[in-house]
Amino acid sequence: MNKLLKGATVVSIAALGTIALAGCGKSNSSSDSSKKTTVSMYMPGDKPKNYDAMIKKANNRIHKTYKNINIKMNFIGWGDYTQKYNVMVTSGNDYDLAFSQNYTNNALKGAYADMTSELKSGVAKKAYQEVDPAYWKGLKINNKIYGFPINANVYAQNMLTFNSEFVKKYNININDVNSYASMEPALAKFHKQNPGTAGFAIGQGFKASPAHMDFPLGNGLPFAIDSSGKSKKVVNAYDTTEMRDILKTLHSYYQKGYIPKDAATSSTQYNLQDNTWFVRQETQGPYDYGDSTLINNAGGKKMQSKAITDPYKSSAQAQVAVWSISKTSKHKKEAMQVLNLLNTDKTLLNNITWGLEGQQWNFTDKEKGKIKLTKKYKPNYFIGAWMMGNNKNLYTLDTTTNAMIKKRDKDIKESKTSAALGFNPDTSKLKTEITNLNNVMSKYLDILNTGTADPVPTIKKMDKELKTAGYDKVQKELQKQYDAFLDKN
Repeated sequence: MNKLLKGATVVSIAALGTIALAGCGKSNSSSDSSKKTTVSMYMPGDKPKNYDAMIKKANNRIHKTYKNINIKMNFIGWGDYTQKYNVMVTSGNDYDLAFSQNYTNNALKGAYADMTSELKSGVAKKAYQEVDPAYWKGLKINNKIYGFPINANVYAQNMLTFNSEFVKKYNININDVNSYASMEPALAKFHKQNPGTAGFAIGQGFKASPAHMDFPLGNGLPFAIDSSGKSKKVVNAYDTTEMRDILKTLHSYYQKGYIPKDAATSSTQYNLQDNTWFVRQETQGPYDYGDSTLINNAGGKKMQSKAITDPYKSSAQAQVAVWSISKTSKHKKEAMQVLNLLNTDKTLLNNITWGLEGQQWNFTDKEKGKIKLTKKYKPNYFIGAWMMGNNKNLYTLDTTTNAMIKKRDKDIKESKTSAALGFNPDTSKLKTEITNLNNVMSKYLDILNTGTADPVPTIKKMDKELKTAGYDKVQKELQKQYDAFLDKN
């Protein structure tokens, strides 16, 4: 998926007293439009240019099942969403649905309504049953569920994605690339031919990716767990041989000019469709059908990706895209009904995620759910499927073959499960230490991960500051909780 997903630090505040959905949010029995319940949905992104037509069609479809419910989508720009969302949550605004941020943190401090009973035996039972169980395990907090996930890329891998035009133009061999280190011959050859273009196009916010590590507090903090389960220790990722070797490699690339000199401070956007980059890091999962989604988003520009991490189902992946209901919502039951439809009604979902039938797309085989895009399919005329509903209900392009779909399902079935799936630690007693640790990491994350700084002396200095900030106390508590988690699983 062509979307940079930043690891959010999870800071749990307090144990949550559950708020049952059953019986909440009384539905109106009258069909009078003035008495319809409007369910408010808040999400990141720009308002689609065809929003009015889209929401009218969506509400008409909803009325076929729930005649007294309308939805209203409220959009907040990606750059502002996290901050405004946090204000909305902490101030107790009575919104209905919102695209969650810091799911574990907000669930533990009581920001969300408990969905458990409605999911397992209530109005959303069907939708619940159609979601991969790994999601529910990754979302469980004290045996309760406070969010509805988007069933899509239940596992993901980080990829090194190459610009096929440059690969072909300069006759560059990328067949053996499977790590940061193994792409050096390709980078060196490209840089020699085209030194003015970013070789490895990375910038501020970039995170290097070990092959199999979980970050229980998000990858903005150093605490890591071996996804394979071979080690059961909570460690400092930056003290591991694997991470240090990766950072040494990136530092050498930086010194040789393969990485932009201003990478640690740059917010430059290297657009997929432009020839401003040779290789970039992308995250892909089974519903991306290899490079198909990237290529489609780039208007047909060819790319080739090579995996550098293992395919694990993890808590982080389970929490990538989650909708939660506010504990203060006056329409909890209706919000749950909306989530149910978004995850079970194909017509509703697809006229949001592909745009409007007859405008952005047309059926080529309605019975099989095959579609072809029109010239009107373009950014800002649809809402990303990865954040809206069960992707198994999406229509597929006529270029998506049965073999690709079978491979998708096979890959999901055969993917690995992280030993830490479902480990969502409670850090309510560590607020001060985690704030201090975040302050330390903010000084070092970008210069280390972009290769700007020499990792050996820099990590030594960072570790000293982390220790002063309370690293040992947090590590000890995380280890205690992880040991208890493993004993129960």
